Formats: sequence, C-alpha cells, structure tokens
Amino acid sequence: MLFERIYDYDLAHASYFIGCQSSSEAIVVDPSRDLRAYFEMADQHGMTIVKVTETHIHADYLSGTRELAAATGATIHLSDEGGEDWRYAFEGERLRDGDTIELGNVRLEAVHTPGHTPEHLMFLVTDGAFADEPGYALTGDFVFCGDLGRPDLLDETGGHGDAGSADAGGGSGEDTRHASARQLFASLRDRFLTLPDHVQVFPAHGAGSACGKSLGALPSSSVGYERKFAWWPTYVEDDDEEGFVSELLDGQPDVPAYFGRMKRQNRDGPAVLGHPLPELPELPAEEVASGIESGDLVVVDPRPADEVHDGTVRRALNLPAGQAATYAGWAVDPEAETRGLVFLAEHAEAADELRRHVLRVGVDSTRGYVASTDGLPTYRPEIVAPGDLESHQHAMVLDVRAATEYSDGHVPGATRVHGGQVMWERDGLPGSGTIVAYCQSGARSSVVASALRSVGYDVAELEGSYSAWEDAGMPTE
Repeated sequence: MLFERIYDYDLAHASYFIGCQSSSEAIVVDPSRDLRAYFEMADQHGMTIVKVTETHIHADYLSGTRELAAATGATIHLSDEGGEDWRYAFEGERLRDGDTIELGNVRLEAVHTPGHTPEHLMFLVTDGAFADEPGYALTGDFVFCGDLGRPDLLDETGGHGDAGSADAGGGSGEDTRHASARQLFASLRDRFLTLPDHVQVFPAHGAGSACGKSLGALPSSSVGYERKFAWWPTYVEDDDEEGFVSELLDGQPDVPAYFGRMKRQNRDGPAVLGHPLPELPELPAEEVASGIESGDLVVVDPRPADEVHDGTVRRALNLPAGQAATYAGWAVDPEAETRGLVFLAEHAEAADELRRHVLRVGVDSTRGYVASTDGLPTYRPEIVAPGDLESHQHAMVLDVRAATEYSDGHVPGATRVHGGQVMWERDGLPGSGTIVAYCQSGARSSVVASALRSVGYDVAELEGSYSAWEDAGMPTE
C-alpha cells in the first residue's frame, strides 16, 4: 500500500493519497482544489486516481472532490449520514456507517463519528496485502493530534453566510454546540477508544487551523498515544460528560466569517474550474490602472507588511505570499465582490502560485498579473507611532486579534473585531473619520487595513502594532 500525506501549510490542511501497488489504483481523501500534488503523486508511482472522498463538509477550505473527479473520471464517495439537512447536494456514491471502499488490496471502512459535524466519517484503512485489520485511521476533524474538532462551528458560522440555517444545511439555526459536544463524547467512547492502540491517526488539519483550539504540529499520532497523553481521555474514562463538554467548548478560537460560505458551497458542490488552469496573462499597466479607477479591478500585493508600508498600489489588497488563501478568506467575499484580482508578481509562475492559493477558498476571480507598479496609481499607507496615537485624530482604534490576545492586554479604548470577521461586520465601524488598526506584529492588521481601504475606509496602522505599543511602555487594559 502507498500512503502519502499532502499538506497545505497555508490552511494547515492535510489530504491523503492512498494507492494499491498491485492494481495501480489510488484514492484521494479530503482533496484541495489545487490538484497538482495528486497528479504528481499518481505519475510518480504509475497509478490512476479512480476514487475520491472526504471525511465531512469542511468549513475552512473549498473541497477539491468535484474538481478531481471531473479531471480524472474518479468515482465520488460521500457521507449519507447526519440527516436530511446534512446531505450533499451533488452526485456521488453514498456512504453509511460500516460501508467500505475497496481498490485492489486496500480497504477503507466508513465509521460515522458525529460531533464536529453531524455527517462526519472516520475512515479505517486496511492494507490487505499485509494485514487483515485496520492499521490507519483518517480521522478528519474528529480527532486531531492532541486535540479534538470543535463542536460549535455550526453555530459560529450561522451568522456569516447562513451556514447554520436550515436553508444552508445547518438545521434549525438553534444553539447546537452542547448537543454536538455530547455526540463527540459518544463518538470517542464508542468508536475511537475501542480501536487498538497501534492504529495510526492521520487528521485533516494541523497547528494553526481554527477547526480546534490547540491542534498539535505533529503530522500523525496513534490511538494509544492519544489515549495516554491527550487532554480528553480521562473525561471519557470517568464518564464525565459534563466536564468534557465544558472543557471542550471553553476557549475555542474566533471563526473567520468565510467559514459559513465554505460550508454551503461544500455541501451544494463547489464550481469546477477545469484542469489544467489557463495561463495567466500579464496585463498592461494602463489597463490595470483604468480597471482600478473604474472599480473593475483590484491589485493584490503579496509582499510583507513592512514592504507594503513603503508604498503600494492604491486600494490594493495585501495578501502575503504563503498565506494568501487564509487572508483571501478574510479580505474577499466572492459572493459580494465584483472586482477581478490582479496579482503583483514578477512572472507568470509566481502569479499562478498566488492564484492557486486563493482558489482554495473559492476566490476564482483572478484576471492576470502585473510585474511592477510602474504606471499604476500608488500611495503610502498612513502609519501612526505608539507615542503619537493620543494626539492623532481618529474615530476608532481597531484591534483585529483573537479574543484571547485581546483579553491578555490591549490599547485602552480599542474595539476588537477578529480580522476574519471585520469585512462582514462593518455596521459597527465609523462612517467617517480615520480607523487606526493593529494586531500583534502588524501582519494581520495590514491585511485588514488594506481590505477596508479597498472599499473606501480611511485606515491608518499602528506602527509595530501591539508588540511595539508594549515595548514603548504605553498604557494597556
């Protein structure tokens, strides 16, 4: 059996390529829309991708299941658990608890593990050429390394894109987090902890994902290791369901608003782009300048915040390279945004890499790229030194950090809105005057400030952000 983990560091997302050498057939589990790695793996090992599946309806990235099936002719396998509200709306072979997917000597058994989501499946993988029982568990967002999938996403995404509404597939829209946490407790007790200790655990996300609160950075674990060292097994062993629910729900991170859109699109079926993607054109500066003026185009500046502060294109979005998917989810709402994206990139290959990042969160509006800012309208963002903030004329100080960061200390009088929610919660922003934004180091606030400027807000940034504020000995709350 061939077993390969393919990891996207931008979104902390893991997908899996599993193949049988005897039949030269392969299956991909939880694929991204960027298909390159799967084709490279298939070519490298002389395999054909014949099946594709996913553990659940994901919230943090747009699934590549339909994309991969369209490109290869692979059969789609989808969960049929969770009830009518959580049934996939696109075609595929339906999986119930105990159903199997087989290719050559490899077998994947679907195990219904509700809690993170109602339809969630864990796949137990058996290498039939070597063993007659499972040795691997693809746990999706059920069990992570050192942590568990959060049970509150259905509620948290309900206010952003109606992911928690009945129409969007989330049931009644009522608070489901406690019921989901109890389901997760039962799934752990009845499904996960009944597995042998030697079974290896491969989750769908790693450290940095908002799908849990303290995910480990290790790529894999085992049932025995989690049983011995994770925070939650003692609650299950002691049958302390209430203590488990309280601990699980406490301190979960803020949910970016785009998660609601991902839930709906992944349930209904993401748009298929086609493979291979067309080559991106280099656009003339005069065309881009005209598009900026008319509101038809927006430039994406992928440089670090300090370089952007030295000068950038007017109304440009700052989506740092390497994290462009994460921050595109914060800054761009494809359901409301009509402007096409133009990447500031030295060459077509760099622009294509940026395009592939943003399409992972359903931002499909890339028009091309420009190699420099020559001929484009430019400006320098306003930067306010910590010592100058008191005398600076502003309407709001905006803290875009996480709730835990804010509670540990913040600029006096600052209003907190998580960076991934700001563009969806603009009713609370001042209609006029300058907003001074900050985060911990300046990277996140640069993204949010650029997004707000691109739609007309006057936004300055606190120089050095909160770290510099503290280092300068300024007062904190």
